[in-house]
Amino acid sequence: MTVSDLSADLAAMMPDLRGRLAADVRLADITWFRVGGAAQALFTPADEADLAYFLANCPRDLPVTVIGLGSNLLVRDGGVEGVVIRLGRGFANVTAEPGNRIRAGTAVPDVKVARAAADAGIAGLAFYRGIPGSIGGALRMNAGAHGSETKDVLFEARAVDRQGNIHVLSNADMGFSYRHSSVPKDWILTEALYQGRPGNSAAILQEMEEVAQYREKNQPIKERTGGSTFKNPPGQSSWRLVDEAGCRGLRVGGAKVSEMHCNFLINDANATAEDIERLGETVRARVKASSGVELQWEIIRLGEPLPGCPTGEALAEAEVL
Repeated sequence: MTVSDLSADLAAMMPDLRGRLAADVRLADITWFRVGGAAQALFTPADEADLAYFLANCPRDLPVTVIGLGSNLLVRDGGVEGVVIRLGRGFANVTAEPGNRIRAGTAVPDVKVARAAADAGIAGLAFYRGIPGSIGGALRMNAGAHGSETKDVLFEARAVDRQGNIHVLSNADMGFSYRHSSVPKDWILTEALYQGRPGNSAAILQEMEEVAQYREKNQPIKERTGGSTFKNPPGQSSWRLVDEAGCRGLRVGGAKVSEMHCNFLINDANATAEDIERLGETVRARVKASSGVELQWEIIRLGEPLPGCPTGEALAEAEVL
């Protein structure tokens, strides 16, 4: 299917679709790095039932990709083939429930869940104040900060599989490990139910304020960045390894390693996605050469490069500015 055919054909085969389906949507506008190509088609479902209907009727050979708020994401310059699904208002509710629980749709920003818990006097979720992005990404990557992780507070989650079936997953079903869950990649997480503990709202808000102050002081949160770039190796800090490899301030094109925090890459001079990925791979190569440690990307990279351009380790440069 061509770009124009895809969204029209999908709409024709799904007459009861209620969400928004658009063709050739520029993804740079909705990612924090502000780089990358277009989605062949972008679908924003109305709610979980609409998402299930879409997936049940979507051709099985059509690539389907899910994105959230775009905080921990690098979309390559050639864009994303097939359908990109972005959950919106139908997945943006957050409520406090009896028993010190918080229920949130996966489009809810992490910080909003922290605030809802604080307002309800529910402790245990303040660490979400320090995590950019949405609950969907937090579930998928077992997001954590300041000594806590998603696995510590999740009670259960809901997901829709590629055939449109809805699943309820326990904490154990999620298969959590460091910055990872084992939920099938083609399942779309739609809701989370968190289990907190009784707390004092004022004390929780103070904890959140301390988290916010730490981020502002130590991380380039006002820059165009994707958050932490590399996972911390066991017993080590990625930022320290990057710094010791001489990569603080390292630049490739319009992308630079943050001088404030070496585990952040920033787009400070109209970078392309290739600039950012090339910089990341160059940092990985230099860290491997200096310490023997092979850093793993925490940022998710999606899509294709421009025609004839490489991706991944082939991008690493021996000499850069």
